[in-house]
Amino acid sequence: MGDSDRLVKMEIDYSSVVDQKLKECDELMKDETKLNEVLDRLLPLEKQTRTAADAISTGRVLVAIIKYCYAARQWEQMNEHIITLSKRRSQLKQAITKMVQEAYELVEKTPDLDTKLKLIETLRNVTTGKIFVENERARLTKKLADIYEGQGKTKEAAEILQELQVETYGTMDRREKLEFLLEQMRLCLAKNDYIRTQIISKKINIKAFEDESAHDLKLKYYELMIEMDLHDKNYFDVCQHYKHYYDTPRIKQDSEKMKQALKHVILYLTLSPYNNEQSDFLHRLFLDKNLEEIPKYKELLQRFKTQELIHWKDVLKNFENELKNGTKDDLATNVFAKNDDGNKRWEDFKIRVVEHNMRIMAKYYTRVRTQKMAELLDLTRDEAEQFLSNLVSNKTINAKIDRLQNIVTFQQKQSPQETLNEWSVNLNSLMTIINKTCHLINKEETVHAVRT
Repeated sequence: MGDSDRLVKMEIDYSSVVDQKLKECDELMKDETKLNEVLDRLLPLEKQTRTAADAISTGRVLVAIIKYCYAARQWEQMNEHIITLSKRRSQLKQAITKMVQEAYELVEKTPDLDTKLKLIETLRNVTTGKIFVENERARLTKKLADIYEGQGKTKEAAEILQELQVETYGTMDRREKLEFLLEQMRLCLAKNDYIRTQIISKKINIKAFEDESAHDLKLKYYELMIEMDLHDKNYFDVCQHYKHYYDTPRIKQDSEKMKQALKHVILYLTLSPYNNEQSDFLHRLFLDKNLEEIPKYKELLQRFKTQELIHWKDVLKNFENELKNGTKDDLATNVFAKNDDGNKRWEDFKIRVVEHNMRIMAKYYTRVRTQKMAELLDLTRDEAEQFLSNLVSNKTINAKIDRLQNIVTFQQKQSPQETLNEWSVNLNSLMTIINKTCHLINKEETVHAVRT
Protein backbone atom coordinates (compact mmCIF):
# COMPACT_ATOMS: atom_id res chain seq x y z
CA MET A 1 0.00 0.00 0.00
CA GLY A 2 1.44 3.39 -1.04
CA ASP A 3 1.56 6.48 1.16
CA SER A 4 -1.29 8.09 -0.78
CA ASP A 5 -3.58 5.10 -0.15
CA ARG A 6 -2.78 4.60 3.54
CA LEU A 7 -5.55 5.51 5.98
CA VAL A 8 -4.40 8.21 8.40
CA LYS A 9 -5.81 8.01 11.91
CA MET A 10 -6.75 11.31 13.56
CA GLU A 11 -4.54 12.05 16.58
CA ILE A 12 -6.27 15.11 18.03
CA ASP A 13 -9.78 16.50 17.44
CA TYR A 14 -9.47 20.24 16.79
CA SER A 15 -13.16 20.87 16.04
CA SER A 16 -13.80 23.00 19.15
CA VAL A 17 -10.61 25.04 18.55
CA VAL A 18 -11.60 25.63 14.93
CA ASP A 19 -15.11 26.70 16.02
CA GLN A 20 -13.62 29.33 18.31
CA LYS A 21 -11.07 30.56 15.75
CA LEU A 22 -13.63 30.86 12.94
CA LYS A 23 -15.95 32.79 15.23
CA GLU A 24 -13.14 35.26 15.96
CA CYS A 25 -12.28 35.51 12.25
CA ASP A 26 -15.91 36.19 11.30
CA GLU A 27 -15.86 39.16 13.66
CA LEU A 28 -12.57 40.42 12.22
CA MET A 29 -13.80 40.03 8.62
CA LYS A 30 -16.53 42.59 9.21
CA ASP A 31 -13.68 44.86 8.24
CA GLU A 32 -12.47 43.43 4.88
CA THR A 33 -9.08 45.14 5.22
CA LYS A 34 -8.16 42.74 8.03
CA LEU A 35 -7.87 39.74 5.66
CA ASN A 36 -4.11 39.35 6.28
CA GLU A 37 -4.64 39.34 10.06
CA VAL A 38 -7.29 36.63 9.65
CA LEU A 39 -5.00 34.53 7.45
CA ASP A 40 -2.17 34.90 9.99
CA ARG A 41 -4.46 33.26 12.55
CA LEU A 42 -5.74 30.50 10.27
CA LEU A 43 -2.52 29.33 8.60
CA PRO A 44 -0.86 28.14 11.86
CA LEU A 45 -4.16 26.45 12.77
CA GLU A 46 -4.16 24.67 9.41
CA LYS A 47 -0.69 23.28 10.17
CA GLN A 48 -1.85 22.01 13.58
CA THR A 49 -4.95 20.25 12.22
CA ARG A 50 -3.01 18.80 9.27
CA THR A 51 -0.20 17.49 11.49
CA ALA A 52 -2.79 15.90 13.81
CA ALA A 53 -4.49 14.31 10.75
CA ASP A 54 -7.82 15.96 11.60
CA ALA A 55 -9.23 15.94 8.05
CA ILE A 56 -12.59 17.53 8.90
CA SER A 57 -11.05 20.46 10.79
CA THR A 58 -8.36 20.96 8.11
CA GLY A 59 -11.04 21.03 5.44
CA ARG A 60 -13.02 23.63 7.40
CA VAL A 61 -9.93 25.84 7.74
CA LEU A 62 -9.10 25.62 4.03
CA VAL A 63 -12.70 26.40 3.06
CA ALA A 64 -12.68 29.39 5.46
CA ILE A 65 -9.49 30.77 3.87
CA ILE A 66 -11.14 30.61 0.42
CA LYS A 67 -14.33 32.24 1.72
CA TYR A 68 -12.48 35.10 3.42
CA CYS A 69 -10.40 35.79 0.29
CA TYR A 70 -13.64 35.91 -1.70
CA ALA A 71 -15.28 38.22 0.87
CA ALA A 72 -12.32 40.61 0.57
CA ARG A 73 -12.33 40.24 -3.27
CA GLN A 74 -8.68 39.20 -3.16
CA TRP A 75 -8.66 36.80 -6.11
CA GLU A 76 -4.87 36.81 -6.59
CA GLN A 77 -4.39 35.94 -2.94
CA MET A 78 -6.97 33.17 -3.25
CA ASN A 79 -5.09 31.63 -6.18
CA GLU A 80 -1.78 31.76 -4.28
CA HIS A 81 -3.26 30.10 -1.20
CA ILE A 82 -4.99 27.36 -3.23
CA ILE A 83 -1.62 26.39 -4.76
CA THR A 84 0.35 26.75 -1.51
CA LEU A 85 -2.12 24.85 0.68
CA SER A 86 -2.53 21.97 -1.77
CA LYS A 87 1.28 21.48 -1.86
CA ARG A 88 1.75 21.39 1.91
CA ARG A 89 3.51 18.27 3.20
CA SER A 90 1.10 15.41 4.04
CA GLN A 91 -1.87 17.50 3.02
CA LEU A 92 -5.07 15.49 3.49
CA LYS A 93 -7.12 14.42 0.46
CA GLN A 94 -10.46 15.25 2.09
CA ALA A 95 -9.24 18.75 2.92
CA ILE A 96 -8.03 19.42 -0.65
CA THR A 97 -11.34 18.12 -2.00
CA LYS A 98 -13.33 20.49 0.22
CA MET A 99 -11.13 23.45 -0.77
CA VAL A 100 -11.39 22.69 -4.50
CA GLN A 101 -15.17 22.25 -4.29
CA GLU A 102 -15.51 25.60 -2.48
CA ALA A 103 -13.32 27.40 -5.03
CA TYR A 104 -15.20 25.74 -7.91
CA GLU A 105 -18.45 27.30 -6.68
CA LEU A 106 -16.80 30.74 -6.89
CA VAL A 107 -15.75 30.41 -10.55
CA GLU A 108 -19.05 31.85 -11.78
CA LYS A 109 -18.83 34.70 -9.23
CA THR A 110 -15.60 36.14 -10.61
CA PRO A 111 -15.83 39.84 -11.60
CA ASP A 112 -14.34 39.47 -15.10
CA LEU A 113 -13.19 36.90 -17.67
CA ASP A 114 -9.47 37.33 -16.92
CA THR A 115 -10.01 36.58 -13.22
CA LYS A 116 -12.22 33.63 -14.13
CA LEU A 117 -9.57 32.14 -16.43
CA LYS A 118 -6.84 32.53 -13.80
CA LEU A 119 -8.96 30.78 -11.14
CA ILE A 120 -9.86 27.94 -13.52
CA GLU A 121 -6.22 27.50 -14.48
CA THR A 122 -5.15 27.50 -10.82
CA LEU A 123 -7.72 24.84 -9.93
CA ARG A 124 -6.84 22.73 -12.99
CA ASN A 125 -3.16 22.82 -11.97
CA VAL A 126 -4.00 21.80 -8.42
CA THR A 127 -6.26 18.91 -9.53
CA THR A 128 -3.86 17.48 -12.14
CA GLY A 129 -3.20 13.80 -11.47
CA LYS A 130 -5.43 13.69 -8.37
CA ILE A 131 -8.11 11.02 -8.82
CA PHE A 132 -10.06 12.19 -5.76
CA VAL A 133 -10.87 15.52 -7.47
CA GLU A 134 -11.16 14.21 -11.06
CA ASN A 135 -14.84 15.17 -11.29
CA GLU A 136 -14.10 18.78 -10.34
CA ARG A 137 -11.23 18.88 -12.86
CA ALA A 138 -13.54 17.60 -15.59
CA ARG A 139 -16.16 20.27 -14.82
CA LEU A 140 -13.52 22.99 -14.78
CA THR A 141 -12.21 21.81 -18.13
CA LYS A 142 -15.75 21.92 -19.53
CA LYS A 143 -16.09 25.54 -18.36
CA LEU A 144 -12.76 26.40 -19.99
CA ALA A 145 -13.81 24.71 -23.24
CA ASP A 146 -17.06 26.72 -23.24
CA ILE A 147 -15.07 29.95 -22.85
CA TYR A 148 -12.74 29.02 -25.73
CA GLU A 149 -15.68 28.11 -27.96
CA GLY A 150 -17.36 31.41 -27.10
CA GLN A 151 -14.19 33.15 -28.30
CA GLY A 152 -14.30 31.24 -31.59
CA LYS A 153 -11.42 28.93 -30.59
CA THR A 154 -13.29 25.71 -31.47
CA LYS A 155 -10.11 23.71 -32.14
CA GLU A 156 -8.60 24.62 -28.73
CA ALA A 157 -11.93 23.86 -27.01
CA ALA A 158 -12.11 20.42 -28.62
CA GLU A 159 -8.48 19.57 -27.81
CA ILE A 160 -8.72 20.58 -24.16
CA LEU A 161 -11.94 18.58 -23.66
CA GLN A 162 -10.47 15.51 -25.40
CA GLU A 163 -7.86 15.24 -22.64
CA LEU A 164 -10.60 13.98 -20.31
CA GLN A 165 -11.13 10.22 -20.24
CA VAL A 166 -14.42 10.50 -18.36
CA GLU A 167 -15.45 6.93 -19.25
CA THR A 168 -12.83 5.73 -16.71
CA TYR A 169 -14.14 7.92 -13.85
CA GLY A 170 -15.59 5.69 -11.15
CA THR A 171 -17.32 8.35 -9.06
CA MET A 172 -18.95 10.38 -11.85
CA ASP A 173 -22.69 9.98 -12.39
CA ARG A 174 -23.59 8.07 -15.59
CA ARG A 175 -25.66 10.92 -17.00
CA GLU A 176 -22.81 13.41 -16.46
CA LYS A 177 -20.41 11.03 -18.23
CA LEU A 178 -22.77 10.86 -21.21
CA GLU A 179 -23.04 14.66 -21.30
CA PHE A 180 -19.23 14.98 -21.38
CA LEU A 181 -18.86 12.37 -24.15
CA LEU A 182 -21.59 14.01 -26.24
CA GLU A 183 -19.93 17.39 -25.78
CA GLN A 184 -16.62 15.88 -26.94
CA MET A 185 -18.39 14.50 -30.04
CA ARG A 186 -20.05 17.85 -30.75
CA LEU A 187 -16.78 19.79 -30.57
CA CYS A 188 -14.96 17.25 -32.75
CA LEU A 189 -17.69 17.61 -35.38
CA ALA A 190 -17.44 21.40 -35.08
CA LYS A 191 -13.77 21.21 -36.10
CA ASN A 192 -14.52 18.53 -38.76
CA ASP A 193 -12.59 15.78 -36.98
CA TYR A 194 -14.86 12.91 -38.05
CA ILE A 195 -12.44 10.09 -37.22
CA ARG A 196 -12.09 11.16 -33.58
CA THR A 197 -15.86 11.67 -33.38
CA GLN A 198 -16.34 8.06 -34.39
CA ILE A 199 -13.81 6.88 -31.80
CA ILE A 200 -15.58 8.81 -29.02
CA SER A 201 -19.01 7.53 -30.17
CA LYS A 202 -17.85 3.95 -29.54
CA LYS A 203 -17.25 4.82 -25.87
CA ILE A 204 -20.99 5.39 -25.41
CA ASN A 205 -23.07 2.37 -24.43
CA ILE A 206 -26.46 2.92 -26.08
CA LYS A 207 -28.12 0.76 -23.40
CA ALA A 208 -27.77 3.80 -21.15
CA PHE A 209 -30.45 5.47 -23.32
CA GLU A 210 -33.10 2.89 -22.39
CA ASP A 211 -33.93 4.89 -19.26
CA GLU A 212 -36.58 7.50 -20.09
CA SER A 213 -34.70 10.16 -18.11
CA ALA A 214 -31.84 9.86 -20.62
CA HIS A 215 -34.00 10.23 -23.75
CA ASP A 216 -32.96 13.87 -24.24
CA LEU A 217 -29.34 12.66 -24.42
CA LYS A 218 -30.40 9.82 -26.74
CA LEU A 219 -31.85 12.31 -29.23
CA LYS A 220 -28.73 14.47 -29.03
CA TYR A 221 -26.51 11.40 -29.56
CA TYR A 222 -28.36 10.30 -32.70
CA GLU A 223 -28.38 13.85 -34.08
CA LEU A 224 -24.58 13.86 -33.80
CA MET A 225 -24.30 10.37 -35.30
CA ILE A 226 -26.50 11.44 -38.24
CA GLU A 227 -24.25 14.46 -38.87
CA MET A 228 -21.15 12.26 -38.74
CA ASP A 229 -22.45 9.53 -41.09
CA LEU A 230 -23.94 12.02 -43.54
CA HIS A 231 -20.44 13.39 -44.06
CA ASP A 232 -19.26 9.93 -45.16
CA LYS A 233 -22.53 9.25 -47.05
CA ASN A 234 -23.23 6.15 -44.97
CA TYR A 235 -26.92 6.35 -45.86
CA PHE A 236 -27.97 3.05 -44.31
CA ASP A 237 -26.35 3.99 -40.98
CA VAL A 238 -28.12 7.38 -41.16
CA CYS A 239 -31.39 5.55 -41.80
CA GLN A 240 -30.87 3.38 -38.69
CA HIS A 241 -30.01 6.43 -36.57
CA TYR A 242 -33.23 8.11 -37.68
CA LYS A 243 -35.12 4.90 -36.83
CA HIS A 244 -33.79 5.01 -33.25
CA TYR A 245 -34.68 8.71 -33.16
CA TYR A 246 -38.18 7.92 -34.49
CA ASP A 247 -38.71 5.11 -31.96
CA THR A 248 -38.17 7.47 -29.00
CA PRO A 249 -41.53 7.95 -27.17
CA ARG A 250 -41.30 11.75 -26.99
CA ILE A 251 -40.90 11.87 -30.80
CA LYS A 252 -43.75 9.45 -31.47
CA GLN A 253 -46.04 11.45 -29.19
CA ASP A 254 -45.52 14.56 -31.33
CA SER A 255 -47.35 13.96 -34.64
CA GLU A 256 -45.28 16.42 -36.69
CA LYS A 257 -41.90 15.28 -35.36
CA MET A 258 -42.94 11.64 -35.79
CA LYS A 259 -43.86 12.15 -39.46
CA GLN A 260 -40.66 14.07 -40.22
CA ALA A 261 -38.49 11.39 -38.56
CA LEU A 262 -40.28 8.59 -40.43
CA LYS A 263 -39.85 10.45 -43.74
CA HIS A 264 -36.10 10.65 -43.10
CA VAL A 265 -36.01 6.90 -42.34
CA ILE A 266 -37.76 6.13 -45.65
CA LEU A 267 -35.68 8.47 -47.80
CA TYR A 268 -32.31 7.38 -46.41
CA LEU A 269 -33.40 3.75 -46.74
CA THR A 270 -34.14 4.29 -50.44
CA LEU A 271 -30.77 6.04 -50.77
CA SER A 272 -28.98 3.02 -49.26
CA PRO A 273 -27.29 0.52 -51.61
CA TYR A 274 -29.16 -2.78 -51.85
CA ASN A 275 -28.10 -5.71 -49.68
CA ASN A 276 -29.85 -8.33 -47.54
CA GLU A 277 -29.88 -6.09 -44.46
CA GLN A 278 -31.35 -3.17 -46.39
CA SER A 279 -34.01 -5.39 -47.97
CA ASP A 280 -35.00 -6.89 -44.60
CA PHE A 281 -35.22 -3.41 -43.04
CA LEU A 282 -37.45 -2.23 -45.92
CA HIS A 283 -39.93 -5.11 -45.50
CA ARG A 284 -40.11 -4.61 -41.72
CA LEU A 285 -40.56 -0.85 -42.06
CA PHE A 286 -43.43 -1.35 -44.52
CA LEU A 287 -45.47 -2.90 -41.68
CA ASP A 288 -45.39 0.36 -39.68
CA LYS A 289 -48.96 1.69 -39.31
CA ASN A 290 -47.78 5.31 -39.16
CA LEU A 291 -47.01 5.10 -42.89
CA GLU A 292 -50.73 5.72 -43.45
CA GLU A 293 -50.17 9.32 -42.35
CA ILE A 294 -47.61 9.95 -45.13
CA PRO A 295 -49.20 8.14 -48.13
CA LYS A 296 -46.83 9.52 -50.76
CA TYR A 297 -43.79 8.17 -48.87
CA LYS A 298 -45.54 4.83 -48.35
CA GLU A 299 -46.16 4.67 -52.09
CA LEU A 300 -42.46 5.34 -52.73
CA LEU A 301 -41.50 2.56 -50.33
CA GLN A 302 -43.99 0.26 -52.10
CA ARG A 303 -42.25 0.91 -55.43
CA PHE A 304 -38.90 -0.25 -54.03
CA LYS A 305 -40.53 -3.23 -52.31
CA THR A 306 -42.31 -4.47 -55.44
CA GLN A 307 -40.34 -6.59 -57.91
CA GLU A 308 -41.16 -4.33 -60.85
CA LEU A 309 -39.32 -1.65 -62.82
CA ILE A 310 -39.48 1.92 -61.49
CA HIS A 311 -39.62 4.37 -64.41
CA TRP A 312 -37.62 7.51 -63.70
CA LYS A 313 -40.06 9.70 -65.64
CA ASP A 314 -42.82 8.38 -63.40
CA VAL A 315 -40.73 9.25 -60.31
CA LEU A 316 -40.23 12.81 -61.57
CA LYS A 317 -43.94 13.18 -62.27
CA ASN A 318 -45.35 11.66 -59.07
CA PHE A 319 -42.70 12.20 -56.39
CA GLU A 320 -40.18 14.92 -57.22
CA ASN A 321 -42.25 17.95 -56.21
CA GLU A 322 -43.44 16.50 -52.89
CA LEU A 323 -40.04 15.08 -51.92
CA LYS A 324 -38.26 18.36 -52.67
CA ASN A 325 -40.85 21.02 -51.84
CA GLY A 326 -43.55 19.28 -49.80
CA THR A 327 -47.19 20.42 -49.76
CA LYS A 328 -49.15 23.03 -47.88
CA ASP A 329 -50.13 20.53 -45.16
CA ASP A 330 -47.07 18.30 -45.29
CA LEU A 331 -43.60 19.86 -45.11
CA ALA A 332 -40.69 18.43 -47.06
CA THR A 333 -37.53 17.13 -45.39
CA ASN A 334 -34.08 18.65 -45.86
CA VAL A 335 -32.84 15.46 -47.58
CA PHE A 336 -33.26 16.89 -51.07
CA ALA A 337 -32.80 20.54 -50.09
CA LYS A 338 -31.88 23.10 -52.77
CA ASN A 339 -28.14 23.04 -52.09
CA ASP A 340 -25.09 21.03 -53.15
CA ASP A 341 -25.71 18.24 -50.62
CA GLY A 342 -29.40 17.99 -51.55
CA ASN A 343 -28.60 17.88 -55.28
CA LYS A 344 -25.96 15.19 -54.73
CA ARG A 345 -28.46 13.08 -52.75
CA TRP A 346 -31.00 13.44 -55.58
CA GLU A 347 -28.37 12.09 -57.99
CA ASP A 348 -27.71 9.20 -55.59
CA PHE A 349 -31.47 8.58 -55.45
CA LYS A 350 -31.56 8.25 -59.26
CA ILE A 351 -28.66 5.77 -59.04
CA ARG A 352 -30.63 3.67 -56.50
CA VAL A 353 -33.64 3.63 -58.87
CA VAL A 354 -31.44 2.44 -61.73
CA GLU A 355 -29.82 -0.21 -59.51
CA HIS A 356 -33.27 -1.44 -58.46
CA ASN A 357 -34.28 -1.74 -62.12
CA MET A 358 -31.05 -3.55 -62.99
CA ARG A 359 -31.72 -6.15 -60.27
CA ILE A 360 -35.27 -6.66 -61.53
CA MET A 361 -34.01 -7.14 -65.09
CA ALA A 362 -31.42 -9.64 -63.90
CA LYS A 363 -34.22 -11.55 -62.19
CA TYR A 364 -36.53 -11.76 -65.23
CA TYR A 365 -34.07 -11.77 -68.15
CA THR A 366 -31.32 -14.20 -69.03
CA ARG A 367 -30.23 -12.19 -72.10
CA VAL A 368 -31.16 -8.72 -73.31
CA ARG A 369 -29.89 -6.36 -75.99
CA THR A 370 -27.95 -3.34 -74.70
CA GLN A 371 -30.26 -0.90 -76.51
CA LYS A 372 -33.37 -2.51 -74.99
CA MET A 373 -31.82 -2.39 -71.52
CA ALA A 374 -31.01 1.31 -71.95
CA GLU A 375 -34.61 2.05 -73.04
CA LEU A 376 -36.06 0.26 -70.02
CA LEU A 377 -33.74 2.22 -67.73
CA ASP A 378 -34.37 5.61 -69.37
CA LEU A 379 -30.63 5.96 -69.97
CA THR A 380 -28.24 6.20 -72.89
CA ARG A 381 -26.49 2.97 -73.86
CA ASP A 382 -23.16 4.17 -72.43
CA GLU A 383 -24.78 5.16 -69.13
CA ALA A 384 -26.56 1.81 -68.90
CA GLU A 385 -23.28 -0.05 -69.48
CA GLN A 386 -21.55 2.07 -66.84
CA PHE A 387 -24.26 1.34 -64.24
CA LEU A 388 -24.17 -2.36 -65.09
CA SER A 389 -20.37 -2.45 -64.74
CA ASN A 390 -20.57 -0.83 -61.29
CA LEU A 391 -23.18 -3.33 -60.08
CA VAL A 392 -21.14 -6.26 -61.35
CA SER A 393 -18.03 -4.86 -59.64
CA ASN A 394 -20.00 -4.54 -56.37
CA LYS A 395 -21.25 -8.13 -56.85
CA THR A 396 -24.84 -6.95 -56.59
CA ILE A 397 -25.68 -8.82 -59.80
CA ASN A 398 -23.93 -11.23 -62.19
CA ALA A 399 -23.72 -10.20 -65.83
CA LYS A 400 -21.51 -10.16 -68.93
CA ILE A 401 -21.60 -7.77 -71.88
CA ASP A 402 -20.89 -8.97 -75.43
CA ARG A 403 -20.10 -5.61 -77.02
CA LEU A 404 -19.72 -7.08 -80.52
CA GLN A 405 -23.23 -8.54 -80.42
CA ASN A 406 -24.54 -5.80 -78.06
CA ILE A 407 -26.02 -8.45 -75.79
CA VAL A 408 -26.02 -8.55 -71.98
CA THR A 409 -26.12 -12.02 -70.40
CA PHE A 410 -27.39 -12.10 -66.83
CA GLN A 411 -27.15 -15.85 -66.31
CA GLN A 412 -24.01 -16.85 -64.45
CA LYS A 413 -22.02 -19.72 -65.89
CA GLN A 414 -21.92 -22.52 -63.37
CA SER A 415 -18.76 -24.34 -62.40
CA PRO A 416 -18.68 -28.14 -62.89
CA GLN A 417 -18.90 -28.57 -59.12
CA GLU A 418 -22.05 -26.41 -58.92
CA THR A 419 -23.62 -28.28 -61.85
CA LEU A 420 -22.89 -31.62 -60.15
CA ASN A 421 -24.35 -30.39 -56.85
CA GLU A 422 -27.51 -29.17 -58.58
CA TRP A 423 -27.85 -32.52 -60.41
CA SER A 424 -27.39 -34.38 -57.11
CA VAL A 425 -30.08 -32.28 -55.37
CA ASN A 426 -32.50 -32.77 -58.25
CA LEU A 427 -31.84 -36.53 -58.28
CA ASN A 428 -32.45 -36.79 -54.52
CA SER A 429 -35.68 -34.82 -54.93
CA LEU A 430 -36.81 -37.12 -57.77
CA MET A 431 -36.06 -40.32 -55.75
CA THR A 432 -38.00 -38.92 -52.78
CA ILE A 433 -41.04 -38.29 -54.99
CA ILE A 434 -40.78 -41.80 -56.55
CA ASN A 435 -40.55 -43.44 -53.12
CA LYS A 436 -43.56 -41.47 -51.90
CA THR A 437 -45.52 -42.45 -55.03
CA CYS A 438 -44.64 -46.15 -54.58
CA HIS A 439 -45.73 -45.95 -50.94
CA LEU A 440 -49.11 -44.43 -51.92
CA ILE A 441 -49.65 -47.10 -54.65
CA ASN A 442 -48.91 -49.91 -52.16
CA LYS A 443 -51.30 -48.30 -49.68
CA GLU A 444 -54.08 -48.15 -52.30
CA GLU A 445 -53.48 -51.78 -53.36
CA THR A 446 -53.64 -52.95 -49.74
CA VAL A 447 -56.86 -51.05 -49.07
CA HIS A 448 -58.40 -52.42 -52.32
CA ALA A 449 -57.38 -56.03 -51.41
CA VAL A 450 -59.05 -55.75 -47.99
CA ARG A 451 -62.30 -54.47 -49.55
CA THR A 452 -62.43 -57.34 -52.06
